[in-house]
Amino acid sequence: MTSELFTLVSIGAIQLLAVISPGPSFLITARTAVAQSRTDGLKVALGLGAGTVIWSAAALLGLNAVFHAVPVLFMGMKIAGALFLLYIAWMIFRHAAVPLKIEGQGERLANPFLKGFLTQISNPKVAVFFGSIFIAMLPAEVPLWMTLALIVIVSFNEVWWYSVVALFFGSGPVRNFYIGAKAWIDRITGLFLGALGLRLLWSAREGL
Repeated sequence: MTSELFTLVSIGAIQLLAVISPGPSFLITARTAVAQSRTDGLKVALGLGAGTVIWSAAALLGLNAVFHAVPVLFMGMKIAGALFLLYIAWMIFRHAAVPLKIEGQGERLANPFLKGFLTQISNPKVAVFFGSIFIAMLPAEVPLWMTLALIVIVSFNEVWWYSVVALFFGSGPVRNFYIGAKAWIDRITGLFLGALGLRLLWSAREGL
């Protein structure tokens, strides 16, 4: 039980770090809050959380099915997951200096919740990221309570962080500070995910 709780906390922390690193979800939430209202920004955050429920559940249930059907795939997919984390880390670090553009085109969709949901659902990288994290860090046999806990944790991370973005990015100083810190946030995230990927890759070799 202790190791399972540690795994849950670790996955939650890693996913939160990836969520905090600016990307499409961040931009759509910030633009909505700035161009429309904080309330609409909060609705976008809820939509992003709903999309995360779908992707994380699909990744977890799909992986469980594959591992039960073909157990030998577990090690190969574990290595592939670690390699993908290294790729994500490199891409985040490489584009750390690329500036964000928040002001301007805040495209109006009648339903901000739907805008957030479609933003998340239309991004297959979210599913691949979840699959990589889950493959690399979870045991081959994942109990039901742990599956449900993971879905709640990663979805909650999305909702609370983007709710913070929606509430505070209406303030110019806060928005400007975060945009200015983007390069360092991305570099730290890239280094952390890269170190994790290398550690997971090293530990996977023990099972070969």
